Amino acid sequence: MEAKTPLLHGHYYHIYNRGNNSSPIFFETENYYHFLKLYAKYVEPIADTYAWCLLKNHFHFLVRIKEKTEIIESQLTYNTTNKPKVIEPYRQFSHLFNAYTQAVNKRHHRTGSLFEGKFERKLVTSERYFQQLIYYIHNNPVHHGLVKQMSLYAWSSYESIISEKPTMIKRARVLELFCDKENLIHYHSIEHNSNEIIDFIIE
Repeated sequence: MEAKTPLLHGHYYHIYNRGNNSSPIFFETENYYHFLKLYAKYVEPIADTYAWCLLKNHFHFLVRIKEKTEIIESQLTYNTTNKPKVIEPYRQFSHLFNAYTQAVNKRHHRTGSLFEGKFERKLVTSERYFQQLIYYIHNNPVHHGLVKQMSLYAWSSYESIISEKPTMIKRARVLELFCDKENLIHYHSIEHNSNEIIDFIIE
């Protein structure tokens, strides 16, 4: 079995996964809300989030794992009975996915795994990669034919970034990457060469 890329403190990652056999992981509106609630509970204390998108059978997040000195242990929640001796960022993601699977199985009277194995993660190696990935994540609903334009899709961070509403997204950092909001909107309005982001694509 191929070893997964470790989640190292202070580094940026594309986190993604899909349903087992590409089956749905979100069955109703409440599932999307509950997933984001659990994300805030388990992941926000250990990671900064820059972009996200939830689709019916898969999801994407762009995050930075916080430095150890930035993590406040009293804010951490675990999906286990005992507090772990060492805080491992990947375990917080595992707590999220386990808790969500348990909730969905109970609500929808199903059993077994929901996700296709362990979650995938790719190290973000440059600002260009970072910028292209934000576009790819926000454009995913368009890529899959769910909407004509990304601003019409409810379950992504695009509207949060271009609005003034409170958000978990590190809005200022994202806008800085694109220089300002107008440039971000323009960048997202034009089609980009998919060959440059082919490594990010989940079908």
